[in-house]
Amino acid sequence: MTDTKPTAIVTADRPDRRPARPADGDVELLGRVTPRRAEVLRALVESAEFVSAQVLYARLVQAGSRVGLSTVYRTLTALAEVGRADVVRDANGERLFRHRPGPDHRHYLICRSCGLSLSVDSTTVEAWAEHIASMSGFDQVHHTVELTGLCPNCLSAG
Repeated sequence: MTDTKPTAIVTADRPDRRPARPADGDVELLGRVTPRRAEVLRALVESAEFVSAQVLYARLVQAGSRVGLSTVYRTLTALAEVGRADVVRDANGERLFRHRPGPDHRHYLICRSCGLSLSVDSTTVEAWAEHIASMSGFDQVHHTVELTGLCPNCLSAG
């Protein structure tokens, strides 16, 4: 994505654009259940694209919520830590979040121009990460893989 593009990323792996429902107990995974955390989770689930904490906060405030920006950041970070939010970075390095309806870890191929994202089969990456962890003796290894390029539409647009 370029600096002149919005930070939201359109997703191709939810082509119907209907948001996923939160998994039962998603809010409980965050520790103490509060109405504000539940609001943030609902807003994230309703967003069909990757979204920054600031954009999500602005949507919540515009809808009449009294949630604080720090609560949005903390809730999104906690959701990512418990595996209920996918995280990618935009061209400026800002973290963007999207609700992950299940515990499965995903990787994305993201267009640098328009932000289109495609969920990709990451079996090879997962096997490689497990192999490296096993060979090194490390445990609880986490990894981040960022795949970016230009989608066919942006390529043809020149």
